[in-house]
Amino acid sequence: MHELSMAQAIVDTVLDAAEKNNATEVVEVTIEVGMLTMLNPEQLKFLLDVITEDTLLENSKIIIEDVPVEIECRNCEFEGLANTDGSDHYLAIVLCPECGERNVEIIKGRECNVKNIKIEKSDEDA
Repeated sequence: MHELSMAQAIVDTVLDAAEKNNATEVVEVTIEVGMLTMLNPEQLKFLLDVITEDTLLENSKIIIEDVPVEIECRNCEFEGLANTDGSDHYLAIVLCPECGERNVEIIKGRECNVKNIKIEKSDEDA
């Protein structure tokens, strides 16, 4: 279950940014999760809810956005979205939707990023 280690890394990143900006509360966090990360978004959200208790992130809104797999085919030079056949975050093989080959470069879909953090600051810091 690498969702736990990823959730902890996300919390550490957000808390670090919040503290550097003198936040009194983290209101909302948007996270991008690529389809090839093998992360289960529901498990990630659950773990984030658990490990944010008694932190600036407690009660914050967590938004998880899926990042589709984008490829560049080395065989037919197709560039665009890979055919994921409805696979939900457990895609093991990426094929070109044009020629069916596996000789592709993955452009997007492997990342897990904190995209946006909304914070509250005290009136004297605002």
